[in-house]
Amino acid sequence: MNAAMQQPTEILEINLSPGEFYFGGGHTRIHTLLGSCIAITMWHPQRRIGGMCHYLLPSRGGNQRLTQGYYADEVVNLFLNEIRKTGSRPGEYEVKVFGGGNMFDSRDEAATRTNVSQNNIAAGCQLLKQHGFKVKAKDLGGACYRKIFLEVWNGDVWVQRGNNKPGASKPL
Repeated sequence: MNAAMQQPTEILEINLSPGEFYFGGGHTRIHTLLGSCIAITMWHPQRRIGGMCHYLLPSRGGNQRLTQGYYADEVVNLFLNEIRKTGSRPGEYEVKVFGGGNMFDSRDEAATRTNVSQNNIAAGCQLLKQHGFKVKAKDLGGACYRKIFLEVWNGDVWVQRGNNKPGASKPL
């Protein structure tokens, strides 16, 4: 393993809560826990920078109470702003999308009519494509929660599904 790819001895751990966003470099590991929400990870293999978001809804609509990290359309703009600052382009990033688990009882008529998870998945994928991002991997849908980990120093992304055995995770 090349020295740049080895795990650093000191790691900055960033835990994203719903509506939060982080973009940076260095010895950083970003992680979050998802249900019907979506996490998008982005990593630039040459510059070794990247980030993650955890959004709840496709768009703001009339809701003025929550910050921009809560909405797919606004969080994609946060990524684009950070990418512009670096002088890089969306197509240079390895993009992975996670979440959108159906966390509602399928017998719940209101949850069936307004499928939050499917709306979140559709919005994220459409926005990424619209802005020139190429999605390298996806782990979407189903009826489980997911823990997502992005190691910014090497671009590794790990998914731990709620229905896995304790401690089991898979790289994506």
